[in-house]
Amino acid sequence: MPRGDKDKYTDKQKRKAEHIEDSYEHKGVPKEEAEARAWATVNKQSGGGEKRGGSGSKTSSGEKKTARSDSAKRAASSRQGHSRSSPGSLETQSKQSLMKEARSKDIKGRSKMTKAQLVEALARA
Repeated sequence: MPRGDKDKYTDKQKRKAEHIEDSYEHKGVPKEEAEARAWATVNKQSGGGEKRGGSGSKTSSGEKKTARSDSAKRAASSRQGHSRSSPGSLETQSKQSLMKEARSKDIKGRSKMTKAQLVEALARA
């Protein structure tokens, strides 16, 4: 018979082990061997006999709510992009990103501009 106390297993785990054990006995496996295999299967599938909660079960609902709120604020601020008012910050961008920004600000003649001209036009806009 398998060692260990089965009190720490959930009712669902106990039912599953019983079902697996019955299946093995039906196939002709001796009772002790069937029980050992059943509990080994349950342990492998569910990680043993500890009654556990789901992910983050030790985190209070208030902490979770605060974390979600903080995450949403960070996401919203990153969607707004960086402040690009100074020409110095514009110069560090690629021509492609400058072109995209010029398109969003509807700067005329942007497709024929050089990077320096784009920086100048965006600084004025």
